[in-house]
Amino acid sequence: MRFTLTLCLAAAFGTLSAQRAPIEFEEYDLKNGLHVILHEDHSAPIVAVSVMYHVGSKNENPERTGMAHFFEHLLFEGSENIGRGEFFKYIQNAGGQNNANTSNDRTFYYEVLPSNQLELGLWLESERMLHAKVDKAGIETQREVVKEERRQRVDNQPYGNLIEETMKRAYTEHPYQWPVIGSMQHLNAAEDQEFTEFYETFYVPNNAVLSIAGDFNRKDLKRMIEMYFGSVPTGTNDIPRPDIIEPKKVAEVRDTIWGDDQLPLVLMAYPIPAEGTPDYYAVDLLNTALSGGQSSRLNRAVVDDQELAVFCGAFSFGLEDPGQTIAYAVANIGTDPSQVETAMVSEINKVKALGISDAELSKLKNQVESGFVQSNSTMRGIAESLANYHMYFGDADLINNEIDRYMAVTAQDIQNAAIKYYDHDHRVVLYFMNENAQ
Repeated sequence: MRFTLTLCLAAAFGTLSAQRAPIEFEEYDLKNGLHVILHEDHSAPIVAVSVMYHVGSKNENPERTGMAHFFEHLLFEGSENIGRGEFFKYIQNAGGQNNANTSNDRTFYYEVLPSNQLELGLWLESERMLHAKVDKAGIETQREVVKEERRQRVDNQPYGNLIEETMKRAYTEHPYQWPVIGSMQHLNAAEDQEFTEFYETFYVPNNAVLSIAGDFNRKDLKRMIEMYFGSVPTGTNDIPRPDIIEPKKVAEVRDTIWGDDQLPLVLMAYPIPAEGTPDYYAVDLLNTALSGGQSSRLNRAVVDDQELAVFCGAFSFGLEDPGQTIAYAVANIGTDPSQVETAMVSEINKVKALGISDAELSKLKNQVESGFVQSNSTMRGIAESLANYHMYFGDADLINNEIDRYMAVTAQDIQNAAIKYYDHDHRVVLYFMNENAQ
């Protein structure tokens, strides 16, 4: 039976591999340092225009956290040539959509437009880069917007502070220790000039990637890119790049977070290598084994067999610098969280002691490849992936070949990763408990 299952999985994997066509692109630099990546695709009359800036929460002054996320909002306020609130109107009137997001490591803006509106996207992003409106009215408006976002996404969400509470214990020196949304006190204390300096330091062409995917004529597009971005001056401020190496924990960190969540949640965080390093791929596949679907190890053992939890999960919080792998479970009513923790640790220890089978490894690789294909199934997804790979690794072609790194992982690599990185003596363990249960 096992031999038959392995053959079926291998056949399915072979089919997926055959369907995965290379994503072709061209990249070059403007004289001001802006890196440009173009993926031409005429399958649909749409185009994604995106700009990724190499600034996230880790680049902030520790006394002014939240600035990168704040600017994600502020730079929709308008510019010298775009009235306040009109940015979104231009996109809506053109039949497009736009958004932005900020992480610990970068900030990403994009517009998805009908291809005949390509020039509008270029103009909007060039205005954001060159003429953004960083003034008192916009700053005060966005302060209130960010406060409300924190209330909705963190303070009033079930387990909304999970990542924040984890990271401030997982890191003691590296700037990953503070949340991307930052401190409201820091934002309130910042002077107008500090916002201007942040903009002039980070939102410059030599700290950005312009990535465009979709239906366009490449010759015409290059001409338009030069027209809209070629005259943007190169930034002259030094760009802070933290080089802090987080010291290894000498002992487990354990704590209880009291709140109003109805069910206890058990969380365990273990330090892992940065994205793109060889061991990262083995760790990521290990987490897929632990929690990738209802038949995964944690769900099967802790949820189905022992009925200790309603849900289990594990994910790689992959970052530009060494990140965390996080395993968690929401306990059933009346279940002692320590029982849940013991059951989760038992499953991890089984991988350490016994590894995984070839059939399970084939299944994991199928899941990863399927996710890889799906992530690049839209023009926006392709534009973002190309920018990410260039910004983090200096190699945009990883959009085509990073999957090979996953495919090269062996069962022994996964077992070694479990032993090396799921080290119970250097982890963070948190119990999120209802304060009325004290």
